[in-house]
Amino acid sequence: MRICVFLGSSPGRLPVYREAAEQFGTLLAQRGIGLVYGGGTVGLMGVVADAACAAGGEVIGVIPEALRAREHDHQGISELHVVQTMHERKALMAKLADGFVTLPGGIGTFEEMFEAWCWSQLGYHEKPVGMLDVNGFYSGMSGFIDHVVAEGFLKPEHRAMLLIERDPSVMLDRIAQYLPPRTEHWLGDGDV
Repeated sequence: MRICVFLGSSPGRLPVYREAAEQFGTLLAQRGIGLVYGGGTVGLMGVVADAACAAGGEVIGVIPEALRAREHDHQGISELHVVQTMHERKALMAKLADGFVTLPGGIGTFEEMFEAWCWSQLGYHEKPVGMLDVNGFYSGMSGFIDHVVAEGFLKPEHRAMLLIERDPSVMLDRIAQYLPPRTEHWLGDGDV
């Protein structure tokens, strides 16, 4: 099994974010779960890859040519795939992974997570998508998503496709046990 991890190319303001990325990378390797990630050495991306490598895990990076100078190719990982575009990056990461987990990050991290979740809602894949709520980082977003459900723009069963946990071990347990919900195609009644 491999998990694609979306997370910041910055370290964030608080040490807890770095610690969480390091813990998650180590935990993946300890459980024999491969890491698929953005391929760089910077920010939390580099931390999760370094930790997984140090613990003897499989680490696969996917990086666009245009970002190689900025994100710096990781030389110690199992495989590095260089692609031309961000679209190719995300498609290959999704193809290589059996599930997705999002740690703290910025707009690129959010976009990747929402796209993976949207693909699940649309039926393009049946892989679990999770958000690791480190230090309450995603509590506001989680509340907003619940507001979207309350306002009728997202079905509760599609909301349930996004796993949200604070504990990385619980997150990986839920991913291992994940069964995609059986729902009607989301276009069936005009829902978005």
